[in-house]
Amino acid sequence: MSGNTVTHQTALAAERSGPNRAAAVAPSRAARELGLKRSEFDLAVRLGRIRTVPDDGGGGRRVPRDEIDRIREADGFPEGLRAAVRAVGTTEGAALMDVTKARFTRLARLGLLVPVKFYVNRYRAVVWLYLAEELRRFTADERNAALLKGRTPAALRDQLGEGVDLRPRNWRGRHLGFLLRQAADDPWARAAAVASLLDAAEVSDVVTDPYERSHLRRFRPARPAHGSPGSPAAQLAEEIETAADQDEIDWLRSDLADAVEAARRQCPAPRPAPHAVRESESREPRQAESRKPCGAERPGRLSGLLGLLWRRGS
Repeated sequence: MSGNTVTHQTALAAERSGPNRAAAVAPSRAARELGLKRSEFDLAVRLGRIRTVPDDGGGGRRVPRDEIDRIREADGFPEGLRAAVRAVGTTEGAALMDVTKARFTRLARLGLLVPVKFYVNRYRAVVWLYLAEELRRFTADERNAALLKGRTPAALRDQLGEGVDLRPRNWRGRHLGFLLRQAADDPWARAAAVASLLDAAEVSDVVTDPYERSHLRRFRPARPAHGSPGSPAAQLAEEIETAADQDEIDWLRSDLADAVEAARRQCPAPRPAPHAVRESESREPRQAESRKPCGAERPGRLSGLLGLLWRRGS
């Protein structure tokens, strides 16, 4: 058999053995082809406006070529896409809505304006960002006219007087929605998405089996980076990224228990054979098996949880 024939057959075998990697591109290249800054691209992915897929080579996520073509062929590209992911802070947002910054902040604290992202500035202050598109829709809705002008209703003033601030909670609800979309139909990844919003002690209290906890950690999504690990900025961000209100914690604990039960039924966590491992019960087991995607069974309470996280007390 000639060398050319061997090369040709090898190439065909590689092509048939799995998805063609050339059919998807890296995020940086996709951002360039779509005319987006990397921050705009990342936000578009989080909002579900750009579909990504796992990289079979283990290099993160990639963007299918047909997804790029779909977006480029849409009416209004690229201006419409850029407008859809435009995020503004309090000053710009207040100007866009034609209200004072103080009123804008009150509306956000009450959970009526939902932040899409945040960062910690050099003064260790949290800066919340909002989608300009959503602010315009809120302003155009006649049902919100009384909130934009005149005196704030007494019931809402009372909540503000009690120190209510739903911005962190609303961000967590939005973030969980993104994590669940990324997890798709993988039951352990979906359970890990819920667990990522809970303190480690809460997770251990709900997931008592050490092998399941160990397996769950393998699927835990990385939290957005805010400063170097252990820095004041990172610590402040971690507080925002962790459920704080007791009712929110209770809902997450309940949904985590449901999600782990669903994952356990479809794809039990791997554990060593009894004769192969002699570990003390207090030691966390090491995972040796490779990650195995499981079938599609979605815990039914998760969609209800998102609504609770976004608009408590509405």
